[in-house]
Amino acid sequence: MAGLGKFLKQAQKMQEQMQQVQEQLAQREVEGSAGGGAVKAIAKCDGSIAAIKIDPKVVDPNDVEMLEDLVLGAVTNALEVAKKTQADEMGKVTQGLNVPGLNMGM
Repeated sequence: MAGLGKFLKQAQKMQEQMQQVQEQLAQREVEGSAGGGAVKAIAKCDGSIAAIKIDPKVVDPNDVEMLEDLVLGAVTNALEVAKKTQADEMGKVTQGLNVPGLNMGM
């Protein structure tokens, strides 16, 4: 049973570390862009969007669809970067732990 006690202590420590990493990730921002940087999206690594930046040169009232596509592309890119960052950081905490059914995705 000593092994179980040690495992439970490690699991508790890992849980505390995971909570700290999640709190840090909620504040960490990453950027995605589209149109060569004409549209930028800032995402937090908790999966939320913090800001959208649009170069006024791409604002064409006659081509709103292009701007919508650029915004969608930038947001998608930012969320992909945020998800990868989260997975990388959480992977550092869970490295070496192999528990079936434990999924650390967003």
